[in-house]
Amino acid sequence: MKMNLDDLYISNVIDDDPDSIEIDLSDESDKSDHDKMANKLSILPLRNSVFFPKIVSPILMGRESSLKLIKKVYNGNKIIGVVAQKESKHENPLFADLYEYGTMARIAKTLEMPDGSKSIVIQGLSRFKINKIIKETPFLVAKVDLLDDEYPEDNDKEFGAIISNLRDITISIIELTPYLPDEAIVAVKNIEDPAFLINFVCSNIDFEVEKKQELLRINELKERAMLLLEYASYELKKLELKDDIGYKVHKDLDSEQRKYILKQHIKAIKSELGDDQNNQEIKDYKNRAKKKKWNKKVAKRFDKELEKLEHIHQSSPDYSIQLAYLQVILDLPWEKFTKDQLELPKAEKVLDKDHFGLDNVKERILEYLSILKLKGDLKSPIICLYGPPGVGKTSLGQSIAKALKRKYVRMSLGGLHDEAEIRGHRRTYIGAMPGRIIQNLKKAGSSNPVFVLDEIDKVGSNFKGDPASALLEVLDPEQNNNFHDNYLDLEYDLSNVMFVATANTLNTISSALLDRMELINVTGYIVEEKIQIAKKHLIPKQLKAHGVKRNQLKFSNKILEFIVEKYTRESGVRHLDKTIASLVRKTAKKIAFGAERKVNLEEKDIIEMLKSPKFTKSKYQGNKIAGIVTGLAWTSVGGEITTIESSISRGAGKLTLTGNLGNVMKESAIIALEYTKAHCRKFKIHSQIFNHWNVHVHVPEGAIPKDGPSAGITMATSLISLFTQRKVKPNIAMTGEITLTGTVLPVGGIKEKILAAKRAGINEIILSTENKNDIDEIKEIYRKGVKFHHVENILDVIDIALLNEKVENPTKIGIPKPKKVVSG
Repeated sequence: MKMNLDDLYISNVIDDDPDSIEIDLSDESDKSDHDKMANKLSILPLRNSVFFPKIVSPILMGRESSLKLIKKVYNGNKIIGVVAQKESKHENPLFADLYEYGTMARIAKTLEMPDGSKSIVIQGLSRFKINKIIKETPFLVAKVDLLDDEYPEDNDKEFGAIISNLRDITISIIELTPYLPDEAIVAVKNIEDPAFLINFVCSNIDFEVEKKQELLRINELKERAMLLLEYASYELKKLELKDDIGYKVHKDLDSEQRKYILKQHIKAIKSELGDDQNNQEIKDYKNRAKKKKWNKKVAKRFDKELEKLEHIHQSSPDYSIQLAYLQVILDLPWEKFTKDQLELPKAEKVLDKDHFGLDNVKERILEYLSILKLKGDLKSPIICLYGPPGVGKTSLGQSIAKALKRKYVRMSLGGLHDEAEIRGHRRTYIGAMPGRIIQNLKKAGSSNPVFVLDEIDKVGSNFKGDPASALLEVLDPEQNNNFHDNYLDLEYDLSNVMFVATANTLNTISSALLDRMELINVTGYIVEEKIQIAKKHLIPKQLKAHGVKRNQLKFSNKILEFIVEKYTRESGVRHLDKTIASLVRKTAKKIAFGAERKVNLEEKDIIEMLKSPKFTKSKYQGNKIAGIVTGLAWTSVGGEITTIESSISRGAGKLTLTGNLGNVMKESAIIALEYTKAHCRKFKIHSQIFNHWNVHVHVPEGAIPKDGPSAGITMATSLISLFTQRKVKPNIAMTGEITLTGTVLPVGGIKEKILAAKRAGINEIILSTENKNDIDEIKEIYRKGVKFHHVENILDVIDIALLNEKVENPTKIGIPKPKKVVSG
């Protein structure tokens, strides 16, 4: 129903007495003869509040637009529209910031406040819905449709029950609400008009604005009352719960006061007995705890354990145990971090200065720093550097720490068998202590150090547990933010620690542990790289360590190459470092005795100091004898060339394998022989030969265990060369697995094998086509001087590796003639 504001009946007029405010609560104000017209209405926005009809309320005016509105309207018909804001943050709200439904109200009085502000008293008249926006400045004006309340039938018992329940719940809410006066209960009991009761409850009970706005929108009183009853019931439950909690808290406080008084008595008794000697120590611990930046859980545990200490006499064995535990908690660097070096050129310079090569590792560290610089926050990576000994994996951790400007700690895992070394011992054991992870963090004094886990591939396990499994939590980025140490019995965040694990081989590391780490292969160095490492790092270090000046001992590139090739055989530079140290020591002795002042080392000096060379280049056996083929192998100390030797002797076709071969390598030899038998016609070998000749395959250096499939094509080439007596192409080596069909499969350790081949003077290498990607990833400096043949089948290998000429003095391999049978 629409109402014309000009015809609105207002029964009372505010009189001139400032203390007199007459309020009209009659229903006459809702009458109108024109229910199809809606006149314009000035709109007053309200913050955090919804105004309802028939309610009288004071409103404090603060906005300039509101003051202009009141000034104009109060001199006229005193009628305004009151609408709630959707969000209270808007200082000068527009219609878009208001709800659609509001309440028409009459200004009953304006009041000047002592601080100069203005307040008005308004009485709600009727609900309305905004129909059309007229203007928004200097204040809001809109056309509205006035709305009537739709009463239920007089004999509606359900409506009567709803109102009765609402009245009872409201009284209960008033009783539990401190800021509502007791007089409100009397008012609720005496309100007879259901509409007025509903509006009274809506105005005085603390609901959300959205809920009150929903109640204002509903025309049907029964529906509005039912929804209000639901809201009021929920509010009553909240108040009852709050009251119950308040009672329990009060009861607990009384209990705490009693405990406090008793504690004070205990302190006084202890003082009389002379048992307060540890008070000063406890005070010191409390003062230190106040300076710690730890979370509430840690603080609560510390306070609890400190309270236990207060009740333990110093002569008790438990006193020192408890004291040590508290000391560990205090010493740990909770939420203490060092600031990362985010100047990338400086970090790159540090990495390049300390290590030659190792570009993959350096690039990964610089990537991490770049993202950290852009994003500002990033979990530290968990890196595993694997490769042969002496290539700089462990020392790289120190360089990373220096580049990042972080603290550095190292933990050796070699031979570790006890899980408690990682997780710590439970405090129930005598001599219990935290695990080495927590101990090292305490030593570092920072929660984001570079933490090197050295020799992770050499972790063992026995009846004391499996340390590798304990490391799963440490090295899992999704779990290590809540690392649990058994001794500490608190969760410690390891997500900011940069873990760098090192290993010589991945074969002994569990797959679950490998899956949690970012694997970076740190391969061996070629001769040229070793010369540069010696000049830039090893020689300066040894000269300084032995007090020899740079101009007193000089190493030329030629001499360094001689030392590398004749006195070392390794992928890294550890033995080279020791050799240089020996030369520097012997030179220092000469200088100290006054025999020489300056030394320019020559080959004869090296031989004099270090005796005759220990190594020659890996021996290439040549191609004068059939059945001798050079293969390439990977070892934990780098790549090696290996020779496959095959020979035959008359017999019944027996295959003999020697050289300390593993099962996989034995199977490769069997497959190679079977392939040769199956395809003998292609190689012009008589099929009956295999039944009359024994085959012996040998891999030299029998004291060294050997295994793996990569010698498959080498063995097949050796056998075919043996049976055909064809000469092998000179200075060629090969690596690859063979199948029964002759397919050549890819193998690993390609870079190390190439370095071994170059050391031995090999200039051609045969490998699987699928290894081409591995070759492409290797720097040109490693590939220089070597020609690569990529093959798919053993036939391709034979075409490349075997020449169409026989060896000198070839063995005559034939089939014995059958003996003549002479009949009697």
